[in-house]
Amino acid sequence: MGVTSVVAVSGDGADRASQARADWGLTRLQVAYGLTEDQMRDWGLFISKGIKEPESDVFNEPGMVLVRPDGTVYSAHVQSMPFARPHLDNLVASIGFINDNDYPARGEA
Repeated sequence: MGVTSVVAVSGDGADRASQARADWGLTRLQVAYGLTEDQMRDWGLFISKGIKEPESDVFNEPGMVLVRPDGTVYSAHVQSMPFARPHLDNLVASIGFINDNDYPARGEA
């Protein structure tokens, strides 16, 4: 299973997503925007209401989903808080392990 593309998806509007991309130096990452609350729920993401500036009124907490080329979910990592996110180095190593070992998806019983 090879990685063909990586896309960050945000419920933010175009302006806010573009600003985050610039502020965070995401020059090589595609950033999609406009995820609706219903779409957030469809992906199983936790939904929060903003409690202070500059949070949006409603937003999803972090999640990462690996999707197979056929559109089915291979792996999902969903968090209920904006902190304690997985370290990217660990995620990249895990994806490398999956690719190197042709590791099957789990949780399909």
